[in-house]
Amino acid sequence: MTINEKQDEIIEEFDLFEDQLDKTQYIIDLGKKLPPMPETSKTDENRIMGCQSKVWVDAEFKDDRLYFNGDSERTAQISKGLVSLLIRVLSGEKPEDIAKADLYFIPRVGMGNLITSLRAGGLASMIERMKAYGRAYTSQVAQAD
Repeated sequence: MTINEKQDEIIEEFDLFEDQLDKTQYIIDLGKKLPPMPETSKTDENRIMGCQSKVWVDAEFKDDRLYFNGDSERTAQISKGLVSLLIRVLSGEKPEDIAKADLYFIPRVGMGNLITSLRAGGLASMIERMKAYGRAYTSQVAQAD
């Protein structure tokens, strides 16, 4: 699936819920399903600054694609759910596609109504980090060619 196909799928899933509490619970449930990140990856280097709680994201470059890992502290289930959504959309994609991705699913599902402004800032920081990985590995691939 492409990045846009994954986003469209998420939009359809959120359309099944009529109220914001159900959508918020869905985000929390997604976070609970995210595989735990190895403790050795929960470093200051991988920590997302600007998040209300501790959130970590790292990436592995394999077979010309980036694969993301993420987690949050146990009390931050919404943050973990947000990381889960971003990983679902961006992980396994080519670095250049990640770097230029238009993550239109965020406003389309009404994320601005579901999370606080502090969490929105953290979400923006998560996106920026993941896109930065995309830019970094795009450069690396270009230099190797």
